[in-house]
Amino acid sequence: MKTSSATPSTFLLGGDLELNRMGYGAMRIVGPKIFGMPENPQNSLDVLRRAVELGVNFIDTADQYGPFTSEQLIAEALHPYRDQLVIGTKGGLVRFGPWADINNDASPQHLQEALDGSLRRLKLERIDLYQLHRIDPKVPADISFAYLAQAQQQGKIRHLGLSEVSVDEIKEAQQFFKVVSVQNRYSVLDRQWEPVLEYCQSEGIAFIPWFPIGGGMTPMTEKLQTLADRKQVTMHQLALSWLLHRSDNILLIPGTSDIGHLEENMRATTIELTAQEMAELDGIAGSV
Repeated sequence: MKTSSATPSTFLLGGDLELNRMGYGAMRIVGPKIFGMPENPQNSLDVLRRAVELGVNFIDTADQYGPFTSEQLIAEALHPYRDQLVIGTKGGLVRFGPWADINNDASPQHLQEALDGSLRRLKLERIDLYQLHRIDPKVPADISFAYLAQAQQQGKIRHLGLSEVSVDEIKEAQQFFKVVSVQNRYSVLDRQWEPVLEYCQSEGIAFIPWFPIGGGMTPMTEKLQTLADRKQVTMHQLALSWLLHRSDNILLIPGTSDIGHLEENMRATTIELTAQEMAELDGIAGSV
């Protein structure tokens, strides 16, 4: 795997895990609307194996994708895991049905059950990256953080991260454990969490954008398409390339259940963007 000469191709997570910056998000390998088993489980297994063949050594998942299905498929496809393949998973949400039929639960009791379940499904003795999927408004954050720190001390977790958090929440978590990653919504079209990205960059924390293409912003999407056409790449490839160029601490996890789309995403690492092109892309979100 390579990126353009201006951008590094790897990031050192937690000081000891060298990850290729183009990873894979395993939410889409489950059933329709992120619920249940996929209609064609073999296709999901093939996509996972192809991702690793293409150089992916970081796969992102969560216990509530399915629920549980994504982790089970990862283990079926890839266990025993290759050296240097990092499986990152998340806990703290409970799925009851399709799409957004989920609830927060970051109580120590649930997190213990979730973590032990992920270890069992992934066939691991220790999870390299475990992320709190959401801070639970019903549970004081320090209680959730204290449990995760304890689980790390027990050897169940190598590194800890967070998802959908503010700078202040990261700082609070840092009082309990070293935060090595933050997973927030972010894309060339959606810069709401720019201050979090900048804080993570200053602290050497990996920033893992979910929803890396954005959506529902038609005028901005049209502008992105125009730039992609000029570059002779797809809009998705251009959006991913912009993220790789935007900051060296960004790890990408685009998800797909299609091998052709997976290969297309991976080719985004070869796209070079000039300073002028970056300036044009930087201006998209504020131009509408």
